[in-house]
Amino acid sequence: MLSKSTKFGKGFILLVALVLTFSLVLSACGGGKKEEASSSPSASSASPSESSASPSSSSGSGDTGAADLQPYELKIIWEGPAQKDAPAVEAKINEYLKDKINATVKLSTLDWGQYDQKMPMMIASREAMDVVFTAQWNGHSNNVAKGGFLALNDPNLEANGQKVGNLLEQYGKDILSSLDPAFLEGAKINGFNYGIPTNKELAAQGGVIYRVDIAQELGLTDQLNNVKTIADLEPILKTVKEKKPNITPLFFKDGETFNSHYLSQLDYLGNTDIDGIVRKDGEDTKVITRFDDKEYMDQLQLTRKFFQEGLINRDAATTTVGPQDAMKKGDVFMIPSSLKPGKDAEMANGINMAGKLKQIEIGPRTVSTGETAGAMLGISSTSKDPARAMMFINLLHSDKYLNNLINFGIEGEHYVKVSDNVIKAGPKAADYNPGVAWELGNQFLNYTFETEAADKWDQFKKFNDGAHKSPALGFTFDVEPVKSQVTNLINVKKQYAAALETGSIDPAKAQEWWDKEKANGLDKVLEEKQKQLDAFIASKK
Repeated sequence: MLSKSTKFGKGFILLVALVLTFSLVLSACGGGKKEEASSSPSASSASPSESSASPSSSSGSGDTGAADLQPYELKIIWEGPAQKDAPAVEAKINEYLKDKINATVKLSTLDWGQYDQKMPMMIASREAMDVVFTAQWNGHSNNVAKGGFLALNDPNLEANGQKVGNLLEQYGKDILSSLDPAFLEGAKINGFNYGIPTNKELAAQGGVIYRVDIAQELGLTDQLNNVKTIADLEPILKTVKEKKPNITPLFFKDGETFNSHYLSQLDYLGNTDIDGIVRKDGEDTKVITRFDDKEYMDQLQLTRKFFQEGLINRDAATTTVGPQDAMKKGDVFMIPSSLKPGKDAEMANGINMAGKLKQIEIGPRTVSTGETAGAMLGISSTSKDPARAMMFINLLHSDKYLNNLINFGIEGEHYVKVSDNVIKAGPKAADYNPGVAWELGNQFLNYTFETEAADKWDQFKKFNDGAHKSPALGFTFDVEPVKSQVTNLINVKKQYAAALETGSIDPAKAQEWWDKEKANGLDKVLEEKQKQLDAFIASKK
């Protein structure tokens, strides 16, 4: 508990046709044979049938009898910046998908900082969507509770007035054969998967990414190489402020701070919007509040100090610009970031700063439910063809051509091949470079840029080894029993979190935040979280 000093008419014919079509879909999807992946076409102007390395050979068991399916447009939504050449990439994807699943796509994005506000409204208004990016850190469990996403492994699932069954088993065979079971197990809510995790690194580690060219210019290399804690950054950032007054030393925004999900060691048990945590770097399973965690409170104090010293952007609490986009503008020295092997090079390629970024790991490598559910593709409950949506997600996990097309664009335009699996920026790279490969399918199918380590994917596997597992790994809180209290807590959080965690207001305000949480059902939420977690742990014995 906080102390005041430290805390705060054609019906029948249509029905027959529908039944026949659906049975054909099932038979077509159930017996496909997985084939070996190959590279994309050798030139951007080549159609799939014209290419010497036909992308059709890159498909897995997600192939269907496309001719037996009615045409369908899939609305795809991910979180990230809009891309100028998205229509051209759409056209290429549509050309390819016709023979695969007789579908076309409409690519849509929600910019960084907008998802958390807009997605709940889109769900509430029952907006038509198909494949949607979702994650534990952007309200996944709460959006599930509001009926936003389908239970993809439910054998009794119904959609659009019909029983569709277990979508994952029927249309996601390549997902099941390639994805570490820990991802799917850890991302479940009350036994069901409401999103398919990206196949990527499983462990998590936080830190910062900085401009190495500026550091070299200012003679800061040795100091940066010796950084072990967040406090070690202070003299470095002060030097940048003094010698480069037009450069923002450290860029923050709501959710991207020293208390971000990837930098703090707090396991929020499935949704960072809902208070009630255990330490993921420990073994204690008692559910406490964020305010009961000393590290969280200490970080508020340190962040406030940095802010008052002018080391953090003054609009940190209100800006909707993401750290990556801020770095891309060229006037930011350092940003907080979730890290993995080669994250600096990956980001640098995404913002046309190859060779100019470097990362510093701060804190341990850990694995929690937050990591297993840290990047997923869900199927909206408003989808008119969830089976087709799952076919598409399965292709993103198994079809190398499609995976790289949606992530990197058109060969010869947005990227150029250096070798079979290595690429470099193309003449139109700036017009299509989403930089969100970690959101979309299977990263192990991604090409690597020539500036990245040749053994990048082997490094990912090593990165996962030895990471400390949260004592609540695999548990995701079901908000249904306390849904109204959870809504209240989320609304209260919106009043305080951004300002406090960016250092924009006095940390003493944390007491006021805590008091309002107490008055809006915090104790009931903590009690329910503890009850569910205890039952989960007991079931594992």
